[in-house]
Amino acid sequence: MVKSTTIDAFFKRKIIEDQKHKESDATPSSILSESLVVEPPKKIQRVELEKIDIASLERDPGKRPPIWSYPLNQQDEIRRAYINWGPYQVKHENYPSSGSKKHARHFCSSWFELFPSWLEYSPSIDATFCLSCYLFSKPNGRVELSAFVLGGFKNWKKVNNGDNCAFLRHVGKNPNSFHRIAVKACNDLMNASQHIGTFIEKQSFEQVEINRLRLQVSIDVVRWLAFQGCAFRGRDESEKSLNRGNFHQLIKLLASYNDKVASVVQENAPSNASYTSPEIQKEILYIFSNKVRKEICQEIGNSKFCIIVDEARDESKREQMALVLRYVDKEGCICERFFGVIHVRDTMALTLKEAIFSTLSQHNLAIHNIRGQGYDGASNMRGEWNGLQALICHECPYAYYIHCLAHRLQLALVAASREVASVHQFFSNLVFIINIVTASSKRNDELKEAQAIEIATKIANGELETGRGLNQIGTLKRAGDTRWGSHLDSISSLLKMFNATCVVLSNIAADGGSYSQRGDANFALNQLLSFGFVFTLHLMKDIMEITHHLCMALQRKSQDILNGMHLVSSTTKLLKNFRDSGWNDFLVKVKLFCEQHQIDIPDMNAQYIARRGRSRGHHDEISVEHYYRVDIFIATIDYQLQELHSRFNDHTVELLVLSTALDPRNGFMLFKIDDICKLAEKFYPNDFMEQELVRLRIELQHFELDIPNHPELQELSGIHELCQGLVKTRKSVMYPLIDRLIRLVLTLPVSTATTERLVLKNESSPISLKAFMLDTNLSASISSFDKQRGSSFAIYEMINKAWNLLIKSKDFCKNLCDIQDGRLQFIFGGLAGTLIQKSSSMLNDHAKAV
Repeated sequence: MVKSTTIDAFFKRKIIEDQKHKESDATPSSILSESLVVEPPKKIQRVELEKIDIASLERDPGKRPPIWSYPLNQQDEIRRAYINWGPYQVKHENYPSSGSKKHARHFCSSWFELFPSWLEYSPSIDATFCLSCYLFSKPNGRVELSAFVLGGFKNWKKVNNGDNCAFLRHVGKNPNSFHRIAVKACNDLMNASQHIGTFIEKQSFEQVEINRLRLQVSIDVVRWLAFQGCAFRGRDESEKSLNRGNFHQLIKLLASYNDKVASVVQENAPSNASYTSPEIQKEILYIFSNKVRKEICQEIGNSKFCIIVDEARDESKREQMALVLRYVDKEGCICERFFGVIHVRDTMALTLKEAIFSTLSQHNLAIHNIRGQGYDGASNMRGEWNGLQALICHECPYAYYIHCLAHRLQLALVAASREVASVHQFFSNLVFIINIVTASSKRNDELKEAQAIEIATKIANGELETGRGLNQIGTLKRAGDTRWGSHLDSISSLLKMFNATCVVLSNIAADGGSYSQRGDANFALNQLLSFGFVFTLHLMKDIMEITHHLCMALQRKSQDILNGMHLVSSTTKLLKNFRDSGWNDFLVKVKLFCEQHQIDIPDMNAQYIARRGRSRGHHDEISVEHYYRVDIFIATIDYQLQELHSRFNDHTVELLVLSTALDPRNGFMLFKIDDICKLAEKFYPNDFMEQELVRLRIELQHFELDIPNHPELQELSGIHELCQGLVKTRKSVMYPLIDRLIRLVLTLPVSTATTERLVLKNESSPISLKAFMLDTNLSASISSFDKQRGSSFAIYEMINKAWNLLIKSKDFCKNLCDIQDGRLQFIFGGLAGTLIQKSSSMLNDHAKAV
């Protein structure tokens, strides 16, 4: 078996052969004597890797160590120092002589003038050196150069020997001689502007600015589209498309106003770094939503908060739940912040509870800090045993459930309309009339034309004033059972267009295309021109105008629970006043309307006959006035008052009643220390220890004497302004327990108006987009609607986060491997990144692993 040889054996044999070849080629005419040739050491003794003081470098070339013995990171700095100092040229009148006395020779200072840029003299060893060759010599360099680098040259008889001058032969005639290469290296070293590092860094900086500008445009476009609630994608986003979607079209618009932007986006952007793909758009939205959620969580901290939830099925038949957090910030302001849209498998209470708790836990929000729940009153939400509120109360017993006040008011209106038969029949006829008149575009045009003629006639007769925004032509509005204020809009539109509606119904009854159309229009016209319909129309309008202010107030953002209860109380008082003293004025108004529209008015003193024959329910004879006043007017208002009283009178109302003791209006007239202490002791025992309850009473005693007389805390309109005033005047520091209790009361929800708005936004999204949109992306797109926070984000902070997200994605690693020449332009500073083949293969392996 043949013994295998190692690679070291080949290298060793090669060196020996080279040495023998050089020895055989040596000639007597060599300018270097063997005595002057210094063999480079086989093993270089490097100095310790400590930072060298440039000022302490040895100038004498005979004493200085080799350049390669210095730390590698400092060699260029040392070379620049020697070049700046120049060659070590010591000029004396007499130099030491060498050789025989008969032919003694010595160094001449005139040689410095012949070779001023590199020739050096060492007085210590009486020898000359080459500065350029010294600075760029290597430990295993050429042997014939060792005399001018290590040992020094002092064979003076070979200097003035014509073309064979040792100095000239050292310089060499060949432009690629070692000396000439060393001189060029010195010049290049001192010319920093031509360094490859400077060149690459300059290119990298320019590329960084271009990439950041391109990414900034994408971020600004995403932010604008998200804030305006516009769609991002288009049906055809190809380059030949006339409409590539809002995202690309907005980039094109920005580029048309700025040549610098136009030079880096769209067709001028590289295909692998355009930052306009749908994935990039979603990642930017994801960054926005995460920052919004992060700021919300930081703002809440360890404070108490309330959850407001509303669930609905969107047009793509997906069950989704909108989650809103309500809390009081450091300034004492009530905040209702949308936190996300959560996709759920079903609407069972247990499923909703798990989804809510999972979302809160993911963002480090403590479940035990929940102090309120707000829902719309659906059975799966408000169930006392298995509802969502019951399941959450089991985990957090002080998360009090507040039935949405706005939904309660709407339910009261619906219940009142169902209990009174005449009102129920009125709403049925109202829907029937509106459906006939607005059934087609042709009838809508007839309605508008009739309305225009009526307005022109009234203006000509001086019955209407003219002006900007007045006398607008509209259409009839349909009422929705679950939309606040829609019934009032429907009734008001019919009253405004009463004559025009009669004209359209008369035309349909006379010229209808079929007998069913003519019959329906005739019936609708008879109902519209009946006294009973007109009476109920005006009655419901007056009632709903009283409750409309409450409906609108309950939909406002950041409404506190105490103001909500005060609005309910004031609405109840107005209804009672209208019931007790509003009949006469109301009847006069109805009669005047009937006279203007030629509607028959019944004799109010005549006997009322419900229908042909005697009714079994009417044993006593009643007048027509009694029927309209008692059976309709008073009965409708009574049912309304009864519903308001019953629906706003449950266990939670006790909490609200006790909270009224903190009401600052009318100089803290309702301030009661016992009620406030009972509120803290009974409803918030987990937030106040026994010692704090004792301190709370003492604080309240000082509070009662101090706060009502404070000039900046007078004429407050609600408990929310009291909380803000305490923070502004720093009284919250003096009364920390009272401030804590006020914040707990303000945390209680009033309505689900915020979640209702979010559900409506979600329902308005196209099916084709939502059906294939991930839950996180849908939540991110709506989270970015928080303009107050999203608009304050610094653009460079968004770019940094976008870059950090990009480098973690699979597509980013794949794009790295697609670069053929191995050069990568980073978005963030430093070198542009010249990747050698080894790095490219590592990235390929990483991309495959990903």
